Amino acid sequence: MELSLKNKNAIVCGSTQGIGESSAIELANLGANITLIARNESKLLNVLNELEKSQGQTHSFVCIDFSNTEKLKEEINLLKDTYHILVNNTGGPAAGPIADANTQSFEDAFRMHLINNQILVQKVVEGMKKEGFGRIVNIISTSVKAPIPGLGVSNTIRAAVANWAKTLSIEVGAYGITVNNVLPGFTNTNRLKSL
Repeated sequence: MELSLKNKNAIVCGSTQGIGESSAIELANLGANITLIARNESKLLNVLNELEKSQGQTHSFVCIDFSNTEKLKEEINLLKDTYHILVNNTGGPAAGPIADANTQSFEDAFRMHLINNQILVQKVVEGMKKEGFGRIVNIISTSVKAPIPGLGVSNTIRAAVANWAKTLSIEVGAYGITVNNVLPGFTNTNRLKSL
């Protein structure tokens, strides 16, 4: 079976390294037009130049730091395309025991992971409904199934994202939109090296 995403538009978050970058490259290889989202413009330009264009694709990027939710809303609302694929992927919160985490750490992680996912979904879901096709993929963690020691805030927030996604999937499934959570374990990325 050969999968083609020609004429499909995809947003890929956290797309300058690791799983996000690999996702963007593979979606472009399958023919999709990619909008990269990350906070480092020079890295965005590097990935943009790596993306496959042999099927007439046009690629773009939005340079935004996910810690600024209001700025994300502004920038995302400037996008005019209908999007068929959304890959929600954001680096995790700082490591540490849950009892030592301050409430600001939870608020920041909640905003960066769940609130921003919601903003992005609200941008793409109506177009997906009209097209009768959508794929929302959330890159979370195996901590959804079993907490990982030393990642207290991350374990908590990832579980919230998983339940948000499950609720969303129930609401949008009838429109041909799937919502899936990918639960990577230890993956050789810069995030793992930083832990």
